Amino acid sequence: MRVFVTGASGSIGSVVVPELIAAGHEVLGLVRSGAAATAVSTAGATPLRGDLTDLDSLRAGAAQADGVINLAFGNDWSNLQPCIEAETEAIQTLADALAGSGKPFVHAGLTPMEPGHISTEDDPDTTDGPVGGRGLNSQTVLNLADQGVRSSVVRLPRSVHQRATHYGFCSVLIAAARRTGVSMYVGDGAQRWPAVNRLDAARLLRIALEDAAPGTVLHAVADEGDTMRSLAEAVGDVLAVPVESTSPDDFGLIGRLFALDMPSSSALTQKRFGWEPTHPSLMADLAAGDYPAQAG
Repeated sequence: MRVFVTGASGSIGSVVVPELIAAGHEVLGLVRSGAAATAVSTAGATPLRGDLTDLDSLRAGAAQADGVINLAFGNDWSNLQPCIEAETEAIQTLADALAGSGKPFVHAGLTPMEPGHISTEDDPDTTDGPVGGRGLNSQTVLNLADQGVRSSVVRLPRSVHQRATHYGFCSVLIAAARRTGVSMYVGDGAQRWPAVNRLDAARLLRIALEDAAPGTVLHAVADEGDTMRSLAEAVGDVLAVPVESTSPDDFGLIGRLFALDMPSSSALTQKRFGWEPTHPSLMADLAAGDYPAQAG
């Protein structure tokens, strides 16, 4: 299968591309820069210059492919709404290009946030709050099942990680601890964050492309929920700084999310698809240290 991957050189895309190629697929990767194009080419894929706001590049990529995996997102937490709006328009463009084709369209969504409840694949997306628009976008993708698209959403936790490279939400904790000399958590730190190693996430995204039925929700979750305080303590131990409670405001807009309890399960995904996380946990990757200068 020839697969069009948006965000092909990003933190998740950079492991999805080799996962797909190792499984025998060809990859056409959307890239924004010459450096990204080189990285994608080196991985064995064909680069296509463009981004989520370049709708012509999205149409061109979809037209050349047997399936699409949409991973690109702006991730500008200081100005989130334009990122969500760009994703909305990109999804609609890809939907129009794929309608009636029967081709697979896999979208990377977010696990739901339901405080006090371990979310499952059967729970609805979160459609309110600062990231509610992303939940609405995931619903749009799932609804494409009624338009002749084999659509699926792989919900990712906020901490998609791999030692020495990326840590998701925990990269913010690492950066704040380096900047302030204190490893901080919000409130009493009892709020739980799910996580997955990005190599395990890449495998599930491939499985969804190959096997998911139209309108399927999958959860790429390995750790159902480590407390924010335990994560801050792991960072504090590595960086040899004190660990203290703080206000959500000290983390800016993203602090509103940090204050929420958001545990999640992948039990149904594991049962339905035979997917099982095998790579190190978030706590193991944090405890190992080896943080890069800019933890992504």
